[in-house]
Amino acid sequence: MTDVAEMLAQLPLDLDGDPHGVGFTTGLGLTLLEVGPTKALARAHAGPQHHQEAGIVHGGWHASIVETVGSIAAYIKAAEHGQSVVGVSNYTEFFRPHVEGPVDVEALPVHQGRTQQVWEVRIARPDGKLVARGQLHLQHVDR
Repeated sequence: MTDVAEMLAQLPLDLDGDPHGVGFTTGLGLTLLEVGPTKALARAHAGPQHHQEAGIVHGGWHASIVETVGSIAAYIKAAEHGQSVVGVSNYTEFFRPHVEGPVDVEALPVHQGRTQQVWEVRIARPDGKLVARGQLHLQHVDR
């Protein structure tokens, strides 16, 4: 079995969340704190570059974090069987606005089957108040 660091080295994101300067994830301000086949923890920092017209963080930023953190953890699980994952759906709902600063991200599996996975990803302020929650459905594919 390949270790987590080796699997993540195949992605455009290092274990410490420092992007290689390619792809969509470079602008998220995301740092992975812990990642494995059954849980992922991360921290993201929102700033003015993530704002929509009303001066709050754009919902697409939250949805992108759901997709990124959930996909990385799901990839690690699928890789145990020589597979990868692709997103099928991302449903993200918003509970309160966020303007700037850190949020904590936790991804946990709802279902991990032979051909698909479903993950719940929660995004909360440091005081624990929920900002957004997403459900990510992924399909296993052969590499």
